Amino acid sequence: MTPPWPLPHRADLRDRLLAAYADGRGYHDVRHLTEVLERLAELGWAEDRVVTLAAWFHDAVYDGRPGAEERSAQLAESELAGEDVDHHEVARLVRVTADHTTAPGDARGAALCDADLAILAAPAARYAAYVAGVRREYAAVADADFRRGRLAVLEDLAGRPHLFRTAYAREHWEASARRNLAAEIRDLGGA
Repeated sequence: MTPPWPLPHRADLRDRLLAAYADGRGYHDVRHLTEVLERLAELGWAEDRVVTLAAWFHDAVYDGRPGAEERSAQLAESELAGEDVDHHEVARLVRVTADHTTAPGDARGAALCDADLAILAAPAARYAAYVAGVRREYAAVADADFRRGRLAVLEDLAGRPHLFRTAYAREHWEASARRNLAAEIRDLGGA
């Protein structure tokens, strides 16, 4: 099933984005895109075209190299220029997903970041599939280096006062996300 697409007259763009997400990725694939869109709906943002388009573009360029979010944002700006949508805001939101840090009052950014990080709160089987998918994306990285890098990312997340920015996500996802993070950190030999 194709995830909801807010620009019916641009099926060509939708299809190119779907092809990018289907391009042999481990985790940042069509399933991830679909889950982010589902979490945005759960957060009450499904009708906001700007946020929905930012979700579609946020991992459009994903090659495991630094700056993928910036390249995705630039793609959004170029592809959406001339459309009846604030393409600069779409690109700004894509950029926010680089470190999942939002300014106070950035409701759109908070919603997108929470939807993107919601995988951290997934049930055990889905979380394990997510972890395995991330490892596949970095298959070229030696195990020890991957473990060290992954541990750094997880410990950074775990050290934040809140993983999520919206009240809904904090209430519904924070506790299970913290449990998943703690378990993976232990599995990787962290604190």
